[in-house]
Amino acid sequence: MSKFENKVDFVALISVTNANSNGDPLNGNRPRTDYNGFGEISDVCIKRKIRNRMQDMGEEIFVKSDDRCDDGKISLKDRANETLSKIKDENEFLTTACDKWLDVRAFGQVFSFKAFACKSVGVRGPVSIHQATSADPVEIESMQITKSVSGERKDASTKGSDTMGTKHFVRFGLYEIKGSINVQLAEKTGFSKEDAEIVKKCLSSLFVNDASSARPDGSMEVVKLYWFEHNCKDGQYSSAKVHKLVNVKLKDGVVMPSSVDDYDISVNELPELKCEEVECV
Repeated sequence: MSKFENKVDFVALISVTNANSNGDPLNGNRPRTDYNGFGEISDVCIKRKIRNRMQDMGEEIFVKSDDRCDDGKISLKDRANETLSKIKDENEFLTTACDKWLDVRAFGQVFSFKAFACKSVGVRGPVSIHQATSADPVEIESMQITKSVSGERKDASTKGSDTMGTKHFVRFGLYEIKGSINVQLAEKTGFSKEDAEIVKKCLSSLFVNDASSARPDGSMEVVKLYWFEHNCKDGQYSSAKVHKLVNVKLKDGVVMPSSVDDYDISVNELPELKCEEVECV
């Protein structure tokens, strides 16, 4: 494994068309928006999709969703038990966990399980991701739907209330994901150059194998991924300054965007900062 030595910042642009980009369970599963109507996708949602892609690529991950569990473990404690439960030294615990699971050495993890020799160990990961926000306010539509079969019925002459439902979706939105990879934290978890390449591949193919009734295949797409590599450990520039290099604005005359073609997308430059436009799947 090659040592990760240069700070990385990245920006991904994703289009959402007639899909629920990230439902809010406290708001009837409507797509998340802020008070000004801009769409949002939580960082937790984005990391879940990256973990799924890691798993698709054959990498060992610790935090697996129930519907993607492939090792027979019914909980995180169950998954950690065989490998970590008897380790008493905190540094050995951290190293063992990071060596085994890619998502732990990438995103970090808090291990706090009863009956473990180490009661609580926290791992800070080098990969940080912001919540995604849309370039402009998004239009959310709601559709009443019906099911042909009742889940519950009192008798044959009546219909159950569960035959009715509501489906919410974003008509169109262009969202921006920002993130960074910190060298100092990568050194502590053993995160390598090869691991960074996997994260890059995951971001460029974020919605492969992610289809559902709320997100039909093709309704969400990574349209641009910019990968900025600094020439030193700490970076020549702040992440905030690098993220602002990507400019997204509506074309003249466009009031309500309906596709990514309604935007002008450009990237400014900074001296000695390498920018790679990654091919997206």
